[in-house]
Amino acid sequence: MMFHKIKWVSPMAGYRLCVQFAEGCTKVYDVAPLFERIPVFAQLRDPDLFYEVRADVGGYGVVWNDDIDLSCDELWENGMAVATPFDGLMAFSDATEIWGLNESTLRKAVAYGKLINGVDVCKFGKQWVISSEAMLREYGPPPG
Repeated sequence: MMFHKIKWVSPMAGYRLCVQFAEGCTKVYDVAPLFERIPVFAQLRDPDLFYEVRADVGGYGVVWNDDIDLSCDELWENGMAVATPFDGLMAFSDATEIWGLNESTLRKAVAYGKLINGVDVCKFGKQWVISSEAMLREYGPPPG
């Protein structure tokens, strides 16, 4: 089963979360409706606690403390996609994990001109980034 790994989360005004997923998609999730539906979430009305949100270690969700968390599936399925300048971009490490490839496969594809630097891929410092469009074109849909 494919899960939507969370890269980072940022709290926003109005009890919303901005969540970036490894696939290069960003979604905004409204936490406020949970205050009434799930009693433990009412604690998040405290802005100091709400702004402590962080992605969990594996990227499987977001957490505030030992009692309050949300799964990546909940955030993916019920978050609203938003357009950002970074849509469709992902780190080589995320792309290889999602597609089940070795990172050297992508590096060789760049070296041999299969993936074009500045068009399909770009290096920022030591980190290579690739477009999901290039991954789909060259490797097809991800397995799973």
